[in-house]
Amino acid sequence: MSNSTLQFKKVSFRYESKNNDINPSIIESLSFTIHSSEFVSILGPSGSGKTTLFKLITGLEQPSSGDILLNGKYMKNRLGCVGYMPQKDLLLPWRTILQNASLPLELRGVKKKVAYQQVIELLEEFGLKGLEDELPSVLSGGMKQRVSFLRSILSGANLLLLDEPFSSLDAITRLSMQEWLLNLWEKRKTTVLFITHDVDEALFLSDRIFVLSETPVRHLKEVPIPLRRPRGINDLHLPEIIKLKEDLLNQLRQKVRL
Repeated sequence: MSNSTLQFKKVSFRYESKNNDINPSIIESLSFTIHSSEFVSILGPSGSGKTTLFKLITGLEQPSSGDILLNGKYMKNRLGCVGYMPQKDLLLPWRTILQNASLPLELRGVKKKVAYQQVIELLEEFGLKGLEDELPSVLSGGMKQRVSFLRSILSGANLLLLDEPFSSLDAITRLSMQEWLLNLWEKRKTTVLFITHDVDEALFLSDRIFVLSETPVRHLKEVPIPLRRPRGINDLHLPEIIKLKEDLLNQLRQKVRL
């Protein structure tokens, strides 16, 4: 495996209290590594610490102790160093698709004309050719997420954090977007860390799955996916994958308290 893109080294985190109470730890002495060009999904029920992990990686929060390394280097200020695609597309309704997609380039100081040209060169690859002058309001949910993903790619980061990006889509559109994302990733080989509640989605997309199985998070249970690439949706019906899905669902059920 090539060099690591992300490392947690004995990272602990708890939210600060406003009235001098000691809040419980969310993450405690956690260590893991994401390698270059990997696609890794994180599975866990609501409240298990997935969002906190992303906040730490992006630099929106800082560890109470331990180190976070990006591309082998310790970085205290990580804001803007990773690409982030949220659950909602967050496109600006008054900007065209071209203007929305070029936003990260403009924020980095790229001249508008140059930024627009970079976006135009990628529109066909992202299935958006001919839509550059449209406003987000005329796009379907899947198309909006394509723009959002293009915007994340144009951040220039080699690590992309995708936070349940397809959860609001209908089942058919969601499957189509999963296949589209996989094809695009196999072409670009960007490192991806993907949050999802959907076990099938995680199995289909990932090289490895991390399962959050305890609170505070001290360990990520690692599940390698025994599927070769390229892969198709029918691979999810293989006996070993069906068994793996059952095991993952049982782990998640045990974590959920009714």
